[in-house]
Amino acid sequence: MSAVRLLLLSLLCALFVSLSHGACAEVDSDTEAVAGKGFKLGCISCKMRPEVEASATVDWYFKAKGEADFAHIYNYDEEGQHIVDERFEDRVDWSGSKQSNDIQDASIYLFNVTFNDSGTYRCFFHRLLTYEFYEYQTVVSKLVHLTVVAKATRGTASIVSEVMMYVSIIGLQAWLYIEMVYCYRKISAAGEEALRESANAEYLAIASESKDNCGVQVAE
Repeated sequence: MSAVRLLLLSLLCALFVSLSHGACAEVDSDTEAVAGKGFKLGCISCKMRPEVEASATVDWYFKAKGEADFAHIYNYDEEGQHIVDERFEDRVDWSGSKQSNDIQDASIYLFNVTFNDSGTYRCFFHRLLTYEFYEYQTVVSKLVHLTVVAKATRGTASIVSEVMMYVSIIGLQAWLYIEMVYCYRKISAAGEEALRESANAEYLAIASESKDNCGVQVAE
């Protein structure tokens, strides 16, 4: 039983290590950009189960103030980025998850912001979850209401959002660290217990063998 318990604890510890590498926290995007400057349109969608393999593609849509419909402006997939709307040609760059098809951060960076960029942006995650015996397709969307101003007037909501982002990330990492320490101690304790049981079993075996030898000698 000790060996089984030790194996289970080792697997649990490995799981927490993998989670620590894939830590993800969903935070809202800033909503105020300054004309002539750059701006990051944030869009994060964390998987509910980080251990599940997945791949995703991303689409961004834009509806300017006064317009009725969204226009497709940007796409990102395994081949890279594709700027669809000429209004954003040479002005958008990918700022999300890199070197992985498992996209959880779909943020983009907008260069040389103009007042015409004010409006509503919508990003879509088209995510394919791969399980052992089947695949499952999900679609997640996020909205960003962007206002372009002549001079920066950073609001309280933006400050609170940034603070909460760091608090969430630090809290998650601290929790994972505590769990890994707990895991390590459990594994160490289980290993020591297994060694003691093995030593006791070996001692009993030697004692039993010695007793049998003594019995044989007495009989002779």
